[in-house]
Amino acid sequence: MATKKRKPNPAFMKPVQPDAALSAVVGSKAIPRTELTKKLWAYIKRRGLQDKKKRTNINADDNLKAVFGGKKTVTMFEMTKLVSRHVK
Repeated sequence: MATKKRKPNPAFMKPVQPDAALSAVVGSKAIPRTELTKKLWAYIKRRGLQDKKKRTNINADDNLKAVFGGKKTVTMFEMTKLVSRHVK
């Protein structure tokens, strides 16, 4: 039996426009959600913002704090919810 290649969900591939707060982290160009998440993680890893003890937590710097509604620490799952408020 041949395995079917997964087709990407068109909703995820539709470009979204980051607002000013999110643009400080991922840039101001409209990009698909998948790319947005990749850029967000690249930013987090580059600045070492992933919690050392509890790997599912993200420690926000000033740019991310604006995106996370002023929270200093959020979980990975909370992050996606908070980020979706900053895209059109």
